[in-house]
Amino acid sequence: MAALARWCVRHRLVAVLLWLLAFGGVTAAAAVTGSAYSNDYEAPGTESGRATQLLKEGFPGLGGDSDIVVWRTSPGSVRAADVEQTMTDALDTIASLPGVASVVSPYDGQGSGRISADGRTAYATVTFAHQAEDIDASEARAVVRAAKAAGTDGLQVELGGSAIALTETSSGHTAEIVGVAVAALVLFLAFGSLAASLLPIGTALVSVGTAYAAIVLLGHAMTVADFAPMLGMLIGLGVGIDYALFIVTRHRRGLKRGLSVTEAVTNAVVTTGRAVVFAGATVCIALLGMLILRLGFLNGVAIAASLTVVLTVAASVTLLPALLSFIGPRALSRRERRRLAEHGPQPELPTGLAARWSAFVERRPKLLGALALVVITVLALPTLALHLGTSDQGNDPKSSTTRQAYDLLAAGFGPGVNGPLTLVTKIDGAEDRLTLDNLSATLRTTEGVASVTSVTYDGSGSTGYFSVVPDSAPQSQRTSDLVDRLRTEVLPRAETGTSLDIHVGGVTAGYDDFADVIVGKLPLFVGVVISLGCVLLLLAFRSIGIPLKAAAMNVAAVAAAFGVVVAIFQWGWGSEFLGLGRAGPIEPFLPVIMVSVLFGLSMDYQVFLVSRMYEEWLETGDNRRAVRVGLAETSRVINSAAVIMISVFLAFVLSGDRVIAMFGIALAAAVALDAFVLRTLLVPALMHLLGGANWWLPRGLDRVLPRISIEPPECRAAHERLAAATDAEVADVLAKEREQDVRDIPG
Repeated sequence: MAALARWCVRHRLVAVLLWLLAFGGVTAAAAVTGSAYSNDYEAPGTESGRATQLLKEGFPGLGGDSDIVVWRTSPGSVRAADVEQTMTDALDTIASLPGVASVVSPYDGQGSGRISADGRTAYATVTFAHQAEDIDASEARAVVRAAKAAGTDGLQVELGGSAIALTETSSGHTAEIVGVAVAALVLFLAFGSLAASLLPIGTALVSVGTAYAAIVLLGHAMTVADFAPMLGMLIGLGVGIDYALFIVTRHRRGLKRGLSVTEAVTNAVVTTGRAVVFAGATVCIALLGMLILRLGFLNGVAIAASLTVVLTVAASVTLLPALLSFIGPRALSRRERRRLAEHGPQPELPTGLAARWSAFVERRPKLLGALALVVITVLALPTLALHLGTSDQGNDPKSSTTRQAYDLLAAGFGPGVNGPLTLVTKIDGAEDRLTLDNLSATLRTTEGVASVTSVTYDGSGSTGYFSVVPDSAPQSQRTSDLVDRLRTEVLPRAETGTSLDIHVGGVTAGYDDFADVIVGKLPLFVGVVISLGCVLLLLAFRSIGIPLKAAAMNVAAVAAAFGVVVAIFQWGWGSEFLGLGRAGPIEPFLPVIMVSVLFGLSMDYQVFLVSRMYEEWLETGDNRRAVRVGLAETSRVINSAAVIMISVFLAFVLSGDRVIAMFGIALAAAVALDAFVLRTLLVPALMHLLGGANWWLPRGLDRVLPRISIEPPECRAAHERLAAATDAEVADVLAKEREQDVRDIPG
């Protein structure tokens, strides 16, 4: 690390140009190739997956994504001659477009039942040749243009469906701009130096920008969800600015102690830079833990997010040192530079609120620990009501065509039309056909069913399907209950004595199956992530207690964060106010991704807090002093870092994307609880209560474990040499302030 830091300082222009070249080259390549994202939620071997496969085999024209065009007249009827002619021409144009397999109009025999009872709303089904993840956005945009061209003052035309959603534009980069602006303000208040406050921002922007473009390219090689770039940017800006903050803080401390710019940069990279690499590795390990689930959809998300973290860490230990050497002493504010010139080097002593808080926690560990547990428990309670499922297009922004189409359909035909279930089966003989025809009547009397279409057979008569329209929205728990009822009660009875094997597909069924697969693998996933994190902390801190407490704290942070997400998004507490739509279920992939990200971010604060305590413990062997000093010296920078992360994460609520908003609120809640409740309250309280047991490790295990160090022994020796070289003036300062030094508060 020292050699790397010195090279970046000596060749600072080369280091900066290499990063700018990488950023420009990858961005240019991404612009040329374009994006190829894919939201393929299908889990292999599920019932909904088999239903889709049967539909593709028996009805090749229906195997693609099914979208809708809905129109409403005001006043008049959709059956009026001019309206019928206008929409028929529009639908004929759509049917002739590339990528469109078929169009079913309400004005022909196939489209019966597609005109509302009041005669003012109608809809047509547009089936593409491929599933949404394989449809080019330009094909979907052509459909939108053709349909919208038919609209007039008295004829509203809207479109909905997964392919149409590809055409919805994002709200620009408002979220990123707001997050970065708030982070810059916090950094300026913390440093008092404009140059020092801009460097973490610049470092993060270059690394995250490079990662964003790289994720675009990654989408051409593997399945990458369309929200992966935004998720990577969200994580990258948060951790990137924080990692740079930690290094710049250590660099400024070195300058204040009289080190030259080169020495201060090198010392910062060798000490805090090692902690940054270690923390980044834990984040990547947690993210890559998603690979054990063996779901292509999550593999792309894991690699994309890990790539972003790797680049932010690399920029923090290479680009940032080069930039620090460029600004030289200006990393300090004018007042700090003037004080350094007038009074010489002065050590930074933990005083003020941080020192008082550290001492207060030491005096009242039981009370404060109990209070922290109560807060975390109360916030985690809503997690028990977690309902995984699909949020439908009724949660899209009100101005979007998908949301308006959803609302028009729900008002005209009932909410279930927005997500019908598809029942498909192989047929063997006349008896199966008779049973299938009779099943329609049974389904119409089933609880939760609004309507049922007649059975449609393929050309050979070997496959049949029909649609079941629920009386509730796709995201409703009632619809999920209907899927379960059909699979466990209604269909098994109908199949008795026949060769029928009826599979239930559709949007809700697919999401429910995907959620079941994830929930089934979640214990293994969480166990692996926790175990790997514990092993890393065990090697770093030579302790059994530290990793176990970290695992418990991480679980607590995740549970409380999910409690906040459930309250806002599932229960709807403030979701409409935040512009995030009505209440709905939590996306099924959210728990896995959030567990990965939150475990990684929680480990960051654990590493930065406990590493300072561990350093003091090695030097003094006094647990109470180690905890007190570690908390006093790190709480301020941890809290500053937390404020930056929270600001960046909350800013992404402005993106208007429900999924990204879920990530932003969950991450912000977790970081706030982790920094202000767990790491600065519960963790030190528990460490005071456990005493020397915090650092216990069986001798046999100590002998066989490999030794790694976040801050190497040579750095501690350098600190001691620096302290020994402190001049008499600084020694006088130390003597005068000794009574106020948190290190010497009686234990």
